[in-house]
Amino acid sequence: MATIELKNISHNYYMQRCDSLPTESDMDTDFVIRDMNLVWEEGSTNALLGPSGCGKTTILNIISGLLQPTVGQILYNGKDVTDLTPEKRHIAQVFQFPVVYDTISVYRNLAFPLKNAGLAKKEIQHKVEVVAEILDLTEVLDISAGKVSQANKQKVSLGRGIIREDTVAILFDEPLTVIDPKEKYILRRKIREVQKRLNITTIYVTHDQHEALTFANQITVIKDGRIIQTGRPADLHAEPASPFIGYFIGSPGMNLLDCSYRDGVLNFGEFNVPLSDTVKAKLNGTGPRYQFGIRPEFILSSNRAKDGWIPWTVELVENVGSYKVITLTIDGIKIKSRAHEHMTVNAGDRVWVDFPEKHFKIFCGDERVY
Repeated sequence: MATIELKNISHNYYMQRCDSLPTESDMDTDFVIRDMNLVWEEGSTNALLGPSGCGKTTILNIISGLLQPTVGQILYNGKDVTDLTPEKRHIAQVFQFPVVYDTISVYRNLAFPLKNAGLAKKEIQHKVEVVAEILDLTEVLDISAGKVSQANKQKVSLGRGIIREDTVAILFDEPLTVIDPKEKYILRRKIREVQKRLNITTIYVTHDQHEALTFANQITVIKDGRIIQTGRPADLHAEPASPFIGYFIGSPGMNLLDCSYRDGVLNFGEFNVPLSDTVKAKLNGTGPRYQFGIRPEFILSSNRAKDGWIPWTVELVENVGSYKVITLTIDGIKIKSRAHEHMTVNAGDRVWVDFPEKHFKIFCGDERVY
């Protein structure tokens, strides 16, 4: 197992490795990874989360040695491995599409790295049987790998990595991409079980926030090759550091409304939101333009008028089981609110809304100020 550290990592596919950091203008135009510093502790479960094209797979390939970064170092347990080949890093990497030898059995696929290492036949058999039991592959050991399900093929890919005793970390690059929806939950749970059982450092790349939030203890959100925020799933949801995190995490994402601040109130055009002295103190020296953020589940709504609450018009009602997602409009501004399933509301109705101060966030540019 290993603690893995990225130290001042930047990468440009068109430049050779160099010692000095590139200029800021170059970083903005040519680099897919930009001055990245990150540590994954030994035995931890982690996710890299971000939209397609943000640099997640590039980071995995730099960690495993398939790519050498243009600038920076990769450290395993404090040792610089930047110049080491993938073979010498002892990393197991599971890709989007299962990598198996289709024409040979699942047993021989799992045994392959052990046979290459020169292990005795009985030792190979024992290790294969143990790994097959861990991954629920025992019943398909004698079947050709090309004839098993996609989920089982991914298990074989994972098994070839964990069967080696020298494996220090497992990297997953969107491993559920081609898996049948009915099997995704089962495979994700099995991957998590394997990680807990082996206590091995794991990094899981995905663009799906649900996968990241349910799999990892620590999530790093990436956008345009830069780290936006790292934290526990609950922290990213409750304390977003930027508007991007607020909107990207959550379903639906955080409502974000442009506004201005003057005389102790946020002005949205058709309505105002008064602020307490505590919030006003946070806004001193910032602004004057802001983004106001609040998650749909924290908006209070009522069919009846209430003092200080704001009247909105219902545009759309979506029933999602135990609650409803209501799209509300006022003078071209739209928000989404979660309402209890028993609340009677239809498109065209008038609904009164309140934004509890303890639940809203205020951003100035890309930074949160409250």
